[in-house]
Amino acid sequence: MLAFSRFRLLFLAASSATGLLAAGCATRPAATTALGAGGYLVYIGTNVAGPQDNTIYLYRLDANTGALTLVSAQKGGAQPTYLALDAGHRTLYAVSETQSFRGRANCGGVSALAIDQQTGALTLRNQQPSLGASPCYISLDRTGNNVLVANYSSGNVALLPRQADSQLAAPADSSQHQLPFGPHKNQNAAHAHCILPAPDNRYAFAVDLGTDKVYRYQLDAAHHKLGTPATVAFTAKPGAGPRHLIFHPNGRWAYLENELGSTITALTYDAKAGTFQEIQTQTQLPAGFAGENSGADVHVSPDGRFVYASNRGDNSLAVFAVDGGSGRLSLVQHVSTQGKTPRNFSLDPSGRVLLVANQNSDNVFTYRVDKQSGKLTPTGQSVQVPSPMFVQVVADFTK
Repeated sequence: MLAFSRFRLLFLAASSATGLLAAGCATRPAATTALGAGGYLVYIGTNVAGPQDNTIYLYRLDANTGALTLVSAQKGGAQPTYLALDAGHRTLYAVSETQSFRGRANCGGVSALAIDQQTGALTLRNQQPSLGASPCYISLDRTGNNVLVANYSSGNVALLPRQADSQLAAPADSSQHQLPFGPHKNQNAAHAHCILPAPDNRYAFAVDLGTDKVYRYQLDAAHHKLGTPATVAFTAKPGAGPRHLIFHPNGRWAYLENELGSTITALTYDAKAGTFQEIQTQTQLPAGFAGENSGADVHVSPDGRFVYASNRGDNSLAVFAVDGGSGRLSLVQHVSTQGKTPRNFSLDPSGRVLLVANQNSDNVFTYRVDKQSGKLTPTGQSVQVPSPMFVQVVADFTK
């Protein structure tokens, strides 16, 4: 891991009881910062691979200024590239985006980490196999009783029951995505890239980059079953390479980020049938861009008025306004991510601040969000984090 190598000495002293020693940081705390009431906590997952290394970072966000202050750096398992927080803010779940797990080939891991309610610090509770290689997405169903995982390299999805003590049980169900694959050179296999529950929890939807499909599973949360076999809920344009799906707050629309096509597809959602229909598909790249690019992440603002998407290559965030009557998108702005390869970004729960994780330049930048126009303005605040891959923002629950 090149990113980790550059930071090995800088982060050697960082732990749950020490501060971040990072050259060139916009903020450089010298010791762990105590948390107080108010504000937001930010958990950052990374692509750092060493089992004895700090891999998940906890910051405190000042939503008024966009400043991030280090709280702790902790051992969260190898390559915790995607995170999911339970509704009670007591357990953080993380995938380990690896090719092997405890000697088992073609398999990654899934971790349950208890959250200290006074400090926000993490303690590993247990780990389970993901039943596939390179797990890259994790979510909880609406009951909170099941953890859903997408395994990219092996093209399958899995369900792990959540026990009463919040630890993970062994996987209870899985499903392999099959032919036909798309026409793009990167579609020579199934690549499950996202799995999430429907707003009413009747279904689980899995997005597969390799097959250009969104699959529907008849989720049985009570019995911890995906309800296989899968059926097709939506087929993207050939070669689009769909990556992430997100629902609008109204539950009637959804937005599909297409990695290979660098496009966003606006969708209507039929909750009864569990199917999607295309409203429009449009580029998320600025006019005149001619280089290589891959789309990465998509989010809807908490008020549902705007959609944001990240571009890796152009290294920009695209801002779209949502038409309140149809769900159609219209371009508002492109803004630089001020770094390389923005794999993931997140809005704070109030929608006032956006944080973007630039994987290949090892930094996280913050932006002020104009709630009326949706436009982003850099706050001037940033921190150095080794190979940041995921940003989870939550209201400060500590006392």
